[in-house]
Amino acid sequence: MVLQKKHIGNTKIVHILFVWMLCSILLSCKDSRTASFETPQLDFKTGDSNGFILPEEWQVTLWAESPDLYNPTNIDVDIKGRIWVTEAVNYREFNNASDKRLSFEKGDRIMILEDTDGDGVSDSSKVFVQDKDLVAPMGIAVIGNKVVVSCAPNLIVYTDENGDDVPDKKEIFLTGFGGFDHDHSLHSVIAGPDGKWYFNTGNAGPHMVTDKSGWQLRSGSVYTGGTPYNDANTPAQVSDDGHIWVGGLALRIKNDGNGLEVVGHNFRNAYELALDSFGNMWQNDNDDQVETCRTTWLMEGGNAGYFSPDGSRTWQADRRPGQDTFTAHWHQDDPGILPAGDNTGAGSPTGVVVYEGDAFGSTYRGALMSADAGRNVIFAYQPSMDESGFKLKRQDLITSMQESTEGYIWNEVDGDKRKLFRPSDVAVGTDGAIYIADWYDPVVGGHQMMDSLGYGRIYRITPKNNNLSIPDIDINTTEGQISALLNPAINVRNLGFEKLLKNGDSAFEEVIKILESSNPYHKARAIWLLPQFGEKGKKTVEKILKNDPNPRLRVTAYRALKQFKTNLLQYARIAVDDPSPAVRREVAISLRGVPWIKSKVLINKLIKKYNGTDRWYLEALGMALEGKEDIAYKNILKQYKDPLVWPTNIANIVWRIHPKSSISALKEMAMSKKLVDSLRVLAVDAIAFIPDTEAVAAMLDIQKNEEDNNIGELAKWWVSFRENNEWFAHWDWKNLDNNSKTLVIPEDIALLQDKILSRGLSIQERIEVGKEMARSLIGARLLIGLASNESLSKEVLNGISSTIHNNPELEIRTLASSYFRKKDKKKISLKNINSLIGDVHKGEKLFISKCASCHKIGDVGNDIGPVLTSIGEKLDMTGLIEAIINPSAAIVFGYESIMVKTKSGQTFYGFLLSEGETTIIKDMAGNKTVLLKADIESSQKMGVSIMPDALTLNLKEQEIADIGSYLLNL
Repeated sequence: MVLQKKHIGNTKIVHILFVWMLCSILLSCKDSRTASFETPQLDFKTGDSNGFILPEEWQVTLWAESPDLYNPTNIDVDIKGRIWVTEAVNYREFNNASDKRLSFEKGDRIMILEDTDGDGVSDSSKVFVQDKDLVAPMGIAVIGNKVVVSCAPNLIVYTDENGDDVPDKKEIFLTGFGGFDHDHSLHSVIAGPDGKWYFNTGNAGPHMVTDKSGWQLRSGSVYTGGTPYNDANTPAQVSDDGHIWVGGLALRIKNDGNGLEVVGHNFRNAYELALDSFGNMWQNDNDDQVETCRTTWLMEGGNAGYFSPDGSRTWQADRRPGQDTFTAHWHQDDPGILPAGDNTGAGSPTGVVVYEGDAFGSTYRGALMSADAGRNVIFAYQPSMDESGFKLKRQDLITSMQESTEGYIWNEVDGDKRKLFRPSDVAVGTDGAIYIADWYDPVVGGHQMMDSLGYGRIYRITPKNNNLSIPDIDINTTEGQISALLNPAINVRNLGFEKLLKNGDSAFEEVIKILESSNPYHKARAIWLLPQFGEKGKKTVEKILKNDPNPRLRVTAYRALKQFKTNLLQYARIAVDDPSPAVRREVAISLRGVPWIKSKVLINKLIKKYNGTDRWYLEALGMALEGKEDIAYKNILKQYKDPLVWPTNIANIVWRIHPKSSISALKEMAMSKKLVDSLRVLAVDAIAFIPDTEAVAAMLDIQKNEEDNNIGELAKWWVSFRENNEWFAHWDWKNLDNNSKTLVIPEDIALLQDKILSRGLSIQERIEVGKEMARSLIGARLLIGLASNESLSKEVLNGISSTIHNNPELEIRTLASSYFRKKDKKKISLKNINSLIGDVHKGEKLFISKCASCHKIGDVGNDIGPVLTSIGEKLDMTGLIEAIINPSAAIVFGYESIMVKTKSGQTFYGFLLSEGETTIIKDMAGNKTVLLKADIESSQKMGVSIMPDALTLNLKEQEIADIGSYLLNL
């Protein structure tokens, strides 16, 4: 895709000129605030650096803005071409409470916006529903007369039975999703080309959901935090299908509420799922650093690699020596993990859509569009088939900032208003235009909102000199139903699908005609529909599977046919010899759960055609062999007996499935000097993923016999790592573990603790005892623990305060602020700092001296807290300063601190890395503490960030401005 860009702008066509200033309006009304809303001033200059950058032949119009809508989180399009909007006005009121902030007492709203006169600008706005059950809803789908709203814990269906734009019925379609008032929660539904509903949810579990048939999803992970409501989660839960699904999930369900199933898992927070007409699923995913967001094709049933396989460990806990952040963050070196896709770097990915219309020409047909609020951009990809997966080459499609387009460099300035463009969603209208929802805020993420006005916008993108018109679709005629099926608006297509299917044989011939279309996406939609008409439709699609020259359509044909499970093996036998690895990949996926006796011949064929380099194909083979690993390995050994001469493809398959029966062969490979190091490393890693006593013994032997080389070092690391998780129960570690944490409180500190709790001492005597405790690390930790349990009186807390705030350990000085008031606390003014001119060079020196002990930029610093290499691409100056002044107001996801108390009375603080038979936490110095489950009395989330604030670091206002300028200009 070649995108030619230019700066655009005139006073009629809006070119996002984000030079609007926050009005100094003190807003105090609630639901009535619409009447007093004052539109922020927009500067409609032309040809300057405040304009959108987009393809030369495109134009952008401000289609709607506040007060017609507020804070749009998601949009969808109905058959009339109207835009439906989910508002999140009441977003994070626990963290944003203010009389000056827009708030709706009656709950958040669903809005309907319309261009009634066809001039390309909305002129009608009305409330469809306002509901107290709607608290920051994150998704909307208009599917016929049903309006499906995603608002954790519920997936809500409002039905408008008479078409008057007022819901006649409300149904809690599904419930039990985690993430109430949380970004990492339930996202929008999309009607797939197969007629089923697809949606995803973030990792703010647990998700305990029962469909209409009684099938139960049970999913969780080690992640808690972000909101007061997300304080408990449980990893390693087993759903009714026998699988352990973890983290963020992609789900599919029939439109009657039956047949809930997981079609992908272990994301962090994929904001939305996009489907194309071939049945491919696409998504982006946020990170908990600032350099590892991603966009990827999601292979059905795959593990996307954010947590450990059971969800009990974070990627930080699993990070291997020498791994770069992106590889470690998405577990890319582990078997059973899908390729991570395109690393989009810093950002906050939001809505995604595949454009399948013809309005912008063939160049953009099939383009995957991904909104990124943090980067102020809509990215574009034209996915190309690469072996059995896809190659994704990213370009900036629509942006207010110069991201990666060659030949132009922006000058960064403080308070850069171009960053006010925060696209929350991108959608395609029935007219073929592209619509972008823009949720303005100076900051992105962190569970807070700085915009008090709730200002929102929707932009409309069209080709120049072509306004595009909304079609009039009569859904009661076959012609209208075909028109709906072929429409570029995704959920409108489902209405055509359902109506044509209901018509049965009378519509069959009209659907057949679609196969003659020049648009392959139209053909694909017919392929999904035809088998639903019965045997004649299946036969037609079978011919496509056998003979169509387009491999994407053959993939579609197989996907459409495999839904008829009684004939699955019949279709698999046709497709298993297909020349395209993508088609064979689909066969492998479909064999998951099929017994070995029935799938053996097919799997052997698939194995022979694996080229040894295609990771997507390898992961599909792994799914096909799930539960059949040992018998498949024995079958492999019949042909490939000597592991020292295994071809690459066989070595990779054994690594991927790593059955217990392969341990001896893998050990032989690991210890053979005849093999290249890459194969030896592969063998060692495979052993590390086998939870068995024999695997532990093999790794110990490798460590002992190869101690003087890299293989020995690798084995040593795996032994040290695995003893605290998968191998914990498979070995007696007492004689090997020299690093176990002593949980015995020093006798002198224990005596002081007894004294401070003694009722026989006066208040002043307790204060003196407390001061002595406050001077040491362990003593101060115990004091914070006692304070959290409200075991110390206010007088004692105040008496100890100055001493504990002078503790030499930064950890103590930071955490003490939650319980011990700091006397004469200075105030830092955000307004003052914003008025200062920062010195980048001084800021760099200050970063190294004050921040690099926890944060890393490039090769400088430590990665205890989030890496800040690209933070300036995500936050503006105000956001950076706010994070330095008050880090507890917006704790970065994954870096919430916890307090763990042991039965012996010890207290530990840090980031939770792992939770299971052992709990592992990392403190501010980067030290990891391993605690046995049996030794833990309690653990609780801290309300304060472990990152020290500016006052704790003794930073002056000018120094904060200097650090902010340095970070902004990285």
